[in-house]
Parts: sequence; C-alpha cells; structure tokens
Amino acid sequence: MANTQGPQGNHDPAGSTQMFRAFVDEGPQAGRQQAASSGGPRIGLILGIVAAVAVLAAVAYLAFGK
Repeated sequence: MANTQGPQGNHDPAGSTQMFRAFVDEGPQAGRQQAASSGGPRIGLILGIVAAVAVLAAVAYLAFGK
C-alpha cells in the first residue's frame, strides 16, 4: 500500500484523501454524461420558471393595471 499524503505533506494512513480525490474526479464526468443524455429535468425547470414569471406578470398587471 502506498503512503498517501495530504496537501500539507501530512501522512494519511487511511488513504481517505486519495479516495476523496478519486470520488471528486469521477463525479462530474458521470453527471455530465447523464445530463447530456436526458434533457427532461432541465426542460421542466425552464418551463417552471417561465410559468412562474407569467403568473407574477399577471398578478402585477392586475395589481397595478387599474
């Protein structure tokens, strides 16, 4: 087993820093592939924002339009 060292050169006997770095390096790539393959949640979010803006515009029109 290789000796892993933290950013300051401290010995990390459990290897948790190395395991964390592997997790961090691996995480975004899987997320990008998933986001590229499915646009469903993103489209729903955009439609939700558009609907919320439309509702706020209607409320503002009714409140200040008279």
